[in-house]
Amino acid sequence: MPVIAIKNPIKSPFWLPEGHTQSIFPALFRHVILEQQPIRERLNTDDGDFLDVDWYLNQGDINKTPLLIISHGLEGGSDREYVKGPVRVMQREGYNILAWNYRSCSGEINRALRFYHSGATDDLDFIIRQANQRGANQISLAGFSLGGNLTLKWLGEQGENPPQFIRKAVAFSVPLHLSSSSKNLAKRENRLYTHRFLQTLIKKVKEKSARYPQDITAEMIDSVKSLVDFDDVITGPLHGFKDGEDYYEKSSSLYFLDQINVTTLIVNAKNDPFLSAECIPEDYVKTLDFVQLDAQEKGGHCGFYPKNYQGYTWSENRAEIWFNKSV
Repeated sequence: MPVIAIKNPIKSPFWLPEGHTQSIFPALFRHVILEQQPIRERLNTDDGDFLDVDWYLNQGDINKTPLLIISHGLEGGSDREYVKGPVRVMQREGYNILAWNYRSCSGEINRALRFYHSGATDDLDFIIRQANQRGANQISLAGFSLGGNLTLKWLGEQGENPPQFIRKAVAFSVPLHLSSSSKNLAKRENRLYTHRFLQTLIKKVKEKSARYPQDITAEMIDSVKSLVDFDDVITGPLHGFKDGEDYYEKSSSLYFLDQINVTTLIVNAKNDPFLSAECIPEDYVKTLDFVQLDAQEKGGHCGFYPKNYQGYTWSENRAEIWFNKSV
């Protein structure tokens, strides 16, 4: 499908002049007030672990109401503002919402040795199947950053015969190519982000080490000085990959885009400090049948804070238009 050049591209405020400020300001200072508080449910997985999910349900039968499943970003959760924003928008459009938390991301460390990672589509598949078994038969998907990668990879894994109950998908700020994105994030100007991510990741790993001291040793933890180290020492080996680079190559959604057979929109900003040039493959997407790319000049990472902000981000309005547009 063609790369989209929409009529109303994002216009950022003059006081958010580049990708860093466009990413940081909404994350720190935006607050979304929801009309309805979620119903928290713990789903027990087949391997003895659990996933905590938040339901936002409109009145009426679940099988007659479209459902949007939202997947968050690295070290995020269902309570993040970039998740709550589309919850509010799409609930007003008549959707039920399921916003789920990855293993260890709901405020409590998970039971199993494994964590979550960019390629762990088995957990997303579990969530989707659970929703369908409960009667949801008009399911759309939305993912942000790592959650966008998960969403796209899962869609590609379904191949030529995706479940008929999957309607559409959108993915924002997606590190389509994990290896080059990890190198981009390791740059000096991105130290603020990596420091914050490592703080919470290392805390979780230490908790996990107390339960599984033979599998996650103190020496392993002490050797981690960067996110690349974390993936090389922890994420990769812990989840069956040779190392971090093997994990990146096998989990990058870029390699699954040509297998997607569900109408899908990717929205990435060219000034996103997290993303490499490989994450905005404009020429490649033109050759695909079901995937569209909206490559915005501005927006930062999961920011998309507009010049005339009136309670909604540009990306939330974009998602609303996308899901309400006939396929």
